[in-house]
Amino acid sequence: MPSHPIFQMAFAKVYPLYVQKAERKGRTQAEVDEIIRWLTGYTQAGLQKQIKQETDFETFFAKAPRMHPNCNLIKGVVCGIRVEEVEDPLMQKIRWLDKLIDELAKGKKMEKILR
Repeated sequence: MPSHPIFQMAFAKVYPLYVQKAERKGRTQAEVDEIIRWLTGYTQAGLQKQIKQETDFETFFAKAPRMHPNCNLIKGVVCGIRVEEVEDPLMQKIRWLDKLIDELAKGKKMEKILR
């Protein structure tokens, strides 16, 4: 089965969209970065390096220092799909990130987003 096209998409191409979505709702780039660091274990410098290198999503998550141990607590619907039911591990990580950014844009408090 061929991989999903988003797996080879550069994280750097989607990152500004995450930031724009948050900023449209009065949130900040710093909050987006905090969410990404929480989920993946990247430092700020490590995150910036991945963006600068235009790393694809597959590599971005493969090189993540560690996925947060509470990431399995991320539940809900993104694009009509329940994130906890996504079978492909990489797609689930992408959907987790999407869900966290959605929660940020919907005004949820950071301490609730970062379970």
